Amino acid sequence: MALRSHALLPRQYDHQKVLATTVDAWGRALWLICPNAELQPSSFGRAYPQPRTRPYDALLVINSGGTVREQLLRGVSLRVTRLDALPNGRLVLEGSGDAREHNAQIYGPDGRRRRSFAMGRAVEYLMADRRHHVWSAYFDEGVYIDPISAAGLVRWDSGGNQQWGYTPPEGIEYIDTVYAFNVDDGVAWASYYPTFPLLEARTDGQIRLRRTPVVAPAGMAVHEKQIVMLGGNRQPDRLHRCRMTEHEALLIEEACLTLPNGAPLKRYARPIGRGRHLYLRGTSLRQWYVMGI
Repeated sequence: MALRSHALLPRQYDHQKVLATTVDAWGRALWLICPNAELQPSSFGRAYPQPRTRPYDALLVINSGGTVREQLLRGVSLRVTRLDALPNGRLVLEGSGDAREHNAQIYGPDGRRRRSFAMGRAVEYLMADRRHHVWSAYFDEGVYIDPISAAGLVRWDSGGNQQWGYTPPEGIEYIDTVYAFNVDDGVAWASYYPTFPLLEARTDGQIRLRRTPVVAPAGMAVHEKQIVMLGGNRQPDRLHRCRMTEHEALLIEEACLTLPNGAPLKRYARPIGRGRHLYLRGTSLRQWYVMGI
């Protein structure tokens, strides 16, 4: 199965430093650019862009079906690593700042900050839906030391107020690290270490866990009773198509996912699951691909 091209950052931004990128709940590709940034070396591999001064003005580039527009964000004080769009033209940012406890910010449609709040440490995923829900999922470096991150999966309203945190049923392992994540309107899906159950968490309070045949998946797309999990089982390009029952996800078939030209999918960044769609990018921050079920 081949990916399709979804969105590309236009060439006029090639010289700009991209702080963060995602695909939002409306299928729009977002890139946050800091004109006043320089590359900093990292002990984890690739250099990352660091704003030279803070606060700074950042440029949000939005690609919606090939139509590109810009929005200026004023007075950003975070080194942003994650972002997502909220309803009514708002935006939520997450990153590191001068005050560690306030690592998330909400911006209005006018590009001005509305609120700063604590989202917890070691955020692995930040995703919002179209119904004013924001989900944050965490990895172990936050789960074991931060009271917010300790739940492993937290839901907020679109004003930054915490509404819910995951507590596993009796006899089920807690979240150490969320590996794969998918958010649709009113529901989040997660596969997490150490036992990799499929967690279905709905905003009405319903929780369901299912067994799956996939260990350590990288991403997933979900539609009705179907779920396609990418990676896992030490096969990063393998798709596992499953049918969900009440207690488990049953493997139906497997396939190999490739780039649009049929080339092998060797390396990719953390996929973004939005309901029936799974969005991926390679090592470049500028190109998004998509597959759907």
